[in-house]
Amino acid sequence: MTTTHRYFLATKKALAAITGWLTALLLIIMTALVIYQVFTRYVLNSPADFTEELSRYMLIWTGFIGGAYAFVTRQHIALLLFRNNLPFEKKRYVMVFTDLIVFAFALLVIVIGGTQLAISAAGDPSALLGIPRGLVYAVAPIAGVFIAITQIINMWESWTGNVLLEEEEDD
Repeated sequence: MTTTHRYFLATKKALAAITGWLTALLLIIMTALVIYQVFTRYVLNSPADFTEELSRYMLIWTGFIGGAYAFVTRQHIALLLFRNNLPFEKKRYVMVFTDLIVFAFALLVIVIGGTQLAISAAGDPSALLGIPRGLVYAVAPIAGVFIAITQIINMWESWTGNVLLEEEEDD
């Protein structure tokens, strides 16, 4: 196993663990907030207003971090019919090109655009909680960095034919 192989494997495992656990934690918190909201609304007849806004923000964070997890584990939605019918050499070029497009999108739109959005909304407080909306939108560049790092590894995997996380499951 080469040094690059070991480094990419360790990085991908760490990213999978971080994004997986963070997504699960956010989903648990969001579920608890919604249950609490239903309880206070229908049992106590006094709804806890903060839960609606906070659960909406948790949904945004869950979507972004969960999306990064999907790219790390290569479980994102993909149209595989065309790609899977190609010989390895051509499939390799198609996969690297696709990974490169996702990398560019993650870097330009999610990281750079998300950073600009978070900065522009930093002084705008949320309606109910009063927290800066920039804090809510800060998840975009965080998830974008995760996706960009993952896509560098995915390009290497696509080019070499070594799929790192699947190798570990087979051992």
